[in-house]
Amino acid sequence: MMIGKRLKRLRKEKNFSLEYVAERLDVSRQTIAKWEADETLPDILKCKKLADLYETSLDELTLSENELESKLKTGKYVFGIVRVGENNQVTIPQKARRVLHIQPGDQLLVLGSVEQGMTIMKVNELN
Repeated sequence: MMIGKRLKRLRKEKNFSLEYVAERLDVSRQTIAKWEADETLPDILKCKKLADLYETSLDELTLSENELESKLKTGKYVFGIVRVGENNQVTIPQKARRVLHIQPGDQLLVLGSVEQGMTIMKVNELN
């Protein structure tokens, strides 16, 4: 499935109008229609906003069916970008919480190094 068909399917599943999506992304209704018709492609920043709006991952939004299926078999995902809030809080994307079965009250272990970055995992995954 091309990205346009996927965008249209996701919009219909959410019962969003072209106008609603266009408003949320600060683009014209015609721009959304062109994306859905595979006439043009959204840039990466718009893809991120679309993934957030449709509550999906960038992978699920942009990868072909074969690429997505291959990636899902590995169990590795890219859930998107998060921002550290004013109170130094990070919100885990909804898609990540759903796929990884993270519920309110779960304990998460945060590991990190200056060279390799940071990893977050559920504590019960260590057992």
